[in-house]
Amino acid sequence: MSDQDQTDIRLEFAKLKQEHADFDAAINAMIATGCDPLQIQRMKKKKLGLKDRLAKLEDRIIPDIIA
Repeated sequence: MSDQDQTDIRLEFAKLKQEHADFDAAINAMIATGCDPLQIQRMKKKKLGLKDRLAKLEDRIIPDIIA
C-alpha cells in the first residue's frame, strides 16, 4: 500500500471517528430531551454502521502480523 493510500485511509478514519462521536452526542441529547424512540433507534443504527466502517478501515491500516 502506498503512502498516499495510507494517508487517505487515516484521514477517512479520523473523519468517521469524529462523525461517530457526533452521533453519540446527538443520541444522548435526543434521549435527554425525550425525543421519539424511533428516531433514536435510527440514529443508533447509523452510528453502528459507522462503527463497522471504522473497523474495516482499521483493518486496512493495521497490517496482519503472522506470529
